[in-house]
Amino acid sequence: MTDRSLIRLATRRSPLALWQANRVAALLDQLGTSSSLVMVDTDADRRADVPIDRLGGQGAFVKEVQSAVLRGDADAAVHSAKDLPASTILGVPGLVLAAVPERADARDVLVGGGIATLRTGATVATGSARRRVQLANHRPDLTFTGLRGNLATRLAAVGTGGIAAVVVAKAGIDRLGWSPPAGLEVDVLEPGIMLPQVGQGALAVECRADDGATQAVLAGIDDPTVAPLLAAERAFLAELGGGCTLPVGAHAIWAEDHLGPGGAGAAIRLTGMMASADGRIVLRSTQTGCHPEDLGRAAARYLVDDAGGYALDGWDPSPGAGSSGVASAGEA
Repeated sequence: MTDRSLIRLATRRSPLALWQANRVAALLDQLGTSSSLVMVDTDADRRADVPIDRLGGQGAFVKEVQSAVLRGDADAAVHSAKDLPASTILGVPGLVLAAVPERADARDVLVGGGIATLRTGATVATGSARRRVQLANHRPDLTFTGLRGNLATRLAAVGTGGIAAVVVAKAGIDRLGWSPPAGLEVDVLEPGIMLPQVGQGALAVECRADDGATQAVLAGIDDPTVAPLLAAERAFLAELGGGCTLPVGAHAIWAEDHLGPGGAGAAIRLTGMMASADGRIVLRSTQTGCHPEDLGRAAARYLVDDAGGYALDGWDPSPGAGSSGVASAGEA
């Protein structure tokens, strides 16, 4: 396909994924480029009752979408950036990350109660170890249970089966226009309490590495204020790529109060987190720098050095340790 007046966008079928794909389509339309959606069924969506780690964990929500582009069934793939696993940091063979169009609010929300007001021993449902351990660190009395399904399914679980609250991404409920029913408490969790998943709230668009025409069009919707922040977070994730099966999170912002070398340009401030599986130990590192990838790696190395002083099950600091389990587990 050589006509780039029309770009075929591969997407999952979930309501949130379709919102994201339609948002990219709207941005392309502003450039005068038409688009169409190519629906892709993923194994993770078909088997919503199976825990993500039993479906291969990393990349469970993106592999089939990427394959559609590699086969030529679509020209570009639209993802939630947090669904891209650590293994794609250096790129999937044949694909490039062509655009990071925008980022919504990266924070998580607790739906069904406040972190300070949930009753003692209340049950919180989440399929994310990252969310579970950070909540447990602040509220060790809470009880946790797993939960999968699309956003609407998880929100509907509040108040059923003994579930007092669920944790979801604020970007998801904002994008779908969800408003809490009267009397349902929603607590936005600041990064000081819960660091988000790497890339949370950001959109990511991939295309084939040999498709220069599509890359050129997609470059027009890339947001230069967002892409460096995502690059720093993903470099942090990549640096932890060997030997870490622990919950991690990261969030980068522009540090307007900190100028780079020689006073040139604002730097990036990144906070990263690594936790023990039970949430009793939560390690954080905040670093500031002007080079996204270097910054992400430095923050990760600081945590690795810090983790060396603790007996953290799931951390193997030896060089060449096994493949990472820190990548996204398909949170939403």
